[in-house]
Amino acid sequence: MFRAVGYRRPLKAWIESNPSLLTALEVTAEHFFDNQDTLYELREGYPISVHGLGLSLGSEVAIAQDVLENFRKVADAANAEWISEHLAFTRTKEADLGHLNPVISNRRNLEKIRDRCRHVMDFCQRPLLLENITTHINLPGELGEAEFLNELCEQAQISTLLDITNLFINSRNHRFDPFDWIRQLNPKHIKQVHLVGYSKQGNKFFDNHGSAIQSELWDIFEFVINYATIDCAIIERDLNLPAIEELETDLKKMKTLSANL
Repeated sequence: MFRAVGYRRPLKAWIESNPSLLTALEVTAEHFFDNQDTLYELREGYPISVHGLGLSLGSEVAIAQDVLENFRKVADAANAEWISEHLAFTRTKEADLGHLNPVISNRRNLEKIRDRCRHVMDFCQRPLLLENITTHINLPGELGEAEFLNELCEQAQISTLLDITNLFINSRNHRFDPFDWIRQLNPKHIKQVHLVGYSKQGNKFFDNHGSAIQSELWDIFEFVINYATIDCAIIERDLNLPAIEELETDLKKMKTLSANL
């Protein structure tokens, strides 16, 4: 299992020092739409996963061709091992919403997103993973979220990027057991995980990408890596970047928990 962090510029010197605990990187596609020079350097030292925010696979409007072309440009420059996006939409006919929104889990959306996933993979010529997101409301649907992901993976021949933090947050805000939810996923489809700490305001949990990883998240991580064969585990710390020692401690914990797999 590769151990990765999300690339951020303040981490560049540490990454380029080739720390032994770090064995892969994730880069956010949109951060490199205008300039890919850094990617040519990074790919010399690490396998890279390219993670998208704006393909808007669940939108009622088609994928924006310029966004898709830029996405492929980044994937090519990074020589990406994997590409990933969210099971979400970010655009409507009228506007770019600027954040991830959930899709209704019905057959119509399943077919639409399936076809778009196939198109993205064909266009980029790389394996695609879809990530679960946090939701503030429970949308009605013909399928549960886990069943919807299973169907998408089967029909589109893609994999799941399981965001453990998003799952935990949803489980607390919507009152369900995260371990039962994971058991509904076909383990053969789970190939990557995201992990970062959550924040809490009152009784509500939030994904702020800026907190240390809490113990209950490590418990889920350990369960997942024993339930499925994970290719890459990614620490997704985007804000409030910690000291390098904290990142290395988290990577070491990943290594220890996966040592006997």
